Amino acid sequence: MFLSKVWRLLDATETHCYISQKTKLNLFCTFVYRGKNEQINLMANKIVKPLLRCIAKDVKSNKGIQVKRLSVEGNIAVGKSTFLRLLSSTFQEWSVVTEPLKKWQHIHNSTLDTQISPKPAMNNLLQLMYDNPSRWSYTFQTVSCMSRFKTQLEPIPEKLLSQQDPVQIFERSIYSDRNIFAKTLFELNHLNAMEWTMYQEWHSFLLQEFSKRVVLDGIVYLRASPEKCFERLHRRARSEEMTVQLEYLEKLHEQHEKWLTKETDVNSIPVLVLDGEEEFENNARASDVLSSKVKAFIAGL
Repeated sequence: MFLSKVWRLLDATETHCYISQKTKLNLFCTFVYRGKNEQINLMANKIVKPLLRCIAKDVKSNKGIQVKRLSVEGNIAVGKSTFLRLLSSTFQEWSVVTEPLKKWQHIHNSTLDTQISPKPAMNNLLQLMYDNPSRWSYTFQTVSCMSRFKTQLEPIPEKLLSQQDPVQIFERSIYSDRNIFAKTLFELNHLNAMEWTMYQEWHSFLLQEFSKRVVLDGIVYLRASPEKCFERLHRRARSEEMTVQLEYLEKLHEQHEKWLTKETDVNSIPVLVLDGEEEFENNARASDVLSSKVKAFIAGL
């Protein structure tokens, strides 16, 4: 019923996105407007409708097959991408889903160039967020969270369903989007009280509506010191991250520790903590230890 109402609403109207250049309130608003070409259609085709399409599909088409779904969590530059490549090569039958980084780096709509300003389009939302977090944090967290919901709501691949013990692993999740990143941005005053309240309200609503569709069976927490993450961050030299300070990584580390090791209940989701301090990419012994621990953890879920 809910889904059909939303679809009728989208079909009968145009969904538009307003990004206001504001000074005091960092507000990112999306709302429905009946009109012709007066406004800017930025998010409807790229985020809202794709999200609803994947919701409309029946992810429970596995007909009784239990797919174990997990997320890999950890600080910026802790080594999640390297770790996921390790799991993907070691357990080739598993499905590994990485963060949609390229989408965040290339958000583009031709109408922005022609209808708003003759200036070059600001396509790299990740760069904008790091350069001016007070202005762009809410915008980025909205897009990142919606993309994570869409990823976790995608139908389970048929190839995975043919496996005897299917496993699907996500790079981060809708849970860390809120409990780590959005929360940290609020505590650093990059999200104001209104934005934090709005974010929590629609995040809670989506969790309530699709709880069984996005639930995780386990979390793998790849842990390393903020200093080690800072070292790896500069080693990989991602252009958007050149302004990231050690203090920010320390804050994110504290949030991970509180959420995944100190709190007694993480929505009743089992957590495996792995030591990621040691370099493991070209270290067969360390790689085997990590892989074996993950395999044993999943077997016990």
